[in-house]
Amino acid sequence: MTGLTQDEAFARIRLLRSPNVGPVSYYQLLRRFGSAGEALEALPDLAGRGGAQYRPAPQRQVEAEVAAVRKAGARYRFHDAADYPPLLAELESAPPILIVRGQGELVARPCVAVVGARNASAAAMKLAREISADLAGEGYAVVSGLARGIDGAAHMGALPATIGVIASGIDIAYPPQHAELQEEIARTGLLIAEQPPGTEPRGSHFPIRNRIIAGLALGTVVVEAAPKSGSLITARLAGEYGREVMAIPGSPLDARSQGCNLLIREGAVLVQSAADVIELVSGFDGSPRSSFRETAGVTYDSRDEAQDPADIAALLTTAPVAVDELIRQSGASPSAVQLALLELELAGRISRHAGGKVSAQA
Repeated sequence: MTGLTQDEAFARIRLLRSPNVGPVSYYQLLRRFGSAGEALEALPDLAGRGGAQYRPAPQRQVEAEVAAVRKAGARYRFHDAADYPPLLAELESAPPILIVRGQGELVARPCVAVVGARNASAAAMKLAREISADLAGEGYAVVSGLARGIDGAAHMGALPATIGVIASGIDIAYPPQHAELQEEIARTGLLIAEQPPGTEPRGSHFPIRNRIIAGLALGTVVVEAAPKSGSLITARLAGEYGREVMAIPGSPLDARSQGCNLLIREGAVLVQSAADVIELVSGFDGSPRSSFRETAGVTYDSRDEAQDPADIAALLTTAPVAVDELIRQSGASPSAVQLALLELELAGRISRHAGGKVSAQA
C-alpha cells in the first residue's frame, strides 16, 4: 500500500492492540469500515451488540509502544505494504502488523523453514547446520524460531541469510542463552516479532509464532522432533497453507525421531540433504508434492457485507467448530455469520482457532 498517513498507521496499531481484536477480526474491520480510524469509532457499538461494554486501546499505550519500537532500532511493517513478506500475506491469519529489525530484503528471497527439537542430538544439530548453510549458499533464506537445539543450529548455519521469528517483543531475548545470536540475526539477517516491545514470551505465543514461520516459507523441514512437539505444529500449519512438508527420518528407537517418522508416514516428503529440499521447493507453483495436509478453513468474499448479524450464539459451544459448519446450520449468509462472530469476538465471548474454527469462551 502506498500513501498510508501517519494518523492511519497509528490508528492501525491502536486497532490491533485493542481488546479482543485478532488478525481475522482486524481484516474484517478494515474491509467493513475502510480505515482503522473509522473502525476504532465503531468498536464500542459492535461490542455492545455482542453483549459487552468496550474501550479501544488507550492512545498513550500506543504512543509508548511506538517509542519503544524506535528505541529498539526496529520498524513496523503493515500487511498491505510492498515490503511485507509475500507468502505470509497469502494467509487469512497473517499478522496485520510485524515489527522487524535487520535486512528487510531477505523476505524477497525464496524461504525454507528449518525446525526441530530443543533437546536435539548432536548429529541432528550438525545436519541442520549443514543443510541450512547449503540452502543459504544456493540463495535461500532459512527461517526458524530461535529456540534451543535445531532452531539455533539452523540460524547459525545460514547466517547471515536467516530470518528469526520470536514469540516475545522485538527487544526481549529468549531463550537468554541465544541473546547474542538474536542480536547477530537482527544486525546481519532479519528478526521478526508480532508482539509489542516488552512482551515476555508465554506458552500461547509459540503456536502463534509458528504460523509465521510456516507462512514465510515455501516449505518446512523438520529435522528431529517428538510426536507432540511445537515443530510438528509448524509442519501441520505448513500443510494447511499448501506448502511443502519435509522431514528427515531417524531411528525408531529414538523418541526425538518419532515425530519426523510420523510426518513421513502421513505424507511428508523424506529428505536427507539441501539438494533434496531444493528439488522440492525450486519453482514451487503452489502445488506441493507432499501429500501431508491439514484441512484449512473456508474463506469467503467479504465485499458483500451483511447489515444484520446471524443469530448463531446458541450454535456455539466450547468445542471448536468450523465457520462453514455454522453457516450451514444457521442457514444465514456467510457475511451475516462473519458479522455475528465479529461482534461476539469483540465482546470476548468467542475464541478463534487454527483451521478457521471458533468456539464459545469457557
